[in-house]
Amino acid sequence: MTIAEKITQLIRPTIEALGFEYWGLLYQPSQGRAVLRIFIDKTTGVTVDDCARISRQISSVLDVENPIHTAYVLEVSSPGIDRLLFEPEHFKRYLNQAITIKLHEPIDGRRNFSGKLLNFSNDGLIELEQEGNVYALPFSQVHKAQVNI
Repeated sequence: MTIAEKITQLIRPTIEALGFEYWGLLYQPSQGRAVLRIFIDKTTGVTVDDCARISRQISSVLDVENPIHTAYVLEVSSPGIDRLLFEPEHFKRYLNQAITIKLHEPIDGRRNFSGKLLNFSNDGLIELEQEGNVYALPFSQVHKAQVNI
């Protein structure tokens, strides 16, 4: 289990118990100070006070469980307009929308794709239309994906 998966497992129940949707996280380790960025969402929107409340709650959980053994900065925010897509369900919510995907490994000599999200299949393939071409991109190869604004 990766650090991100372990942290997700630890904090998701707390976030959901407070009435928010756990959207995802980015963990950026570094030699100086790592950054742990948690994204939360709510149909009525996320305020600065919401982020502060969630931050206090999950800080307590992280302090007790100690999944990160170095100094880090915790940031809690909404996914924003150009939200990152972390899970298959996120892709399914944004069908027929413009998204950008960066892959771990190139497909057809490319790692970066930007276009209309046509489908996310049950077998984990993302169908993306870009400039009249349709690409089948494996979800397992997605390094970063986000909605285009």
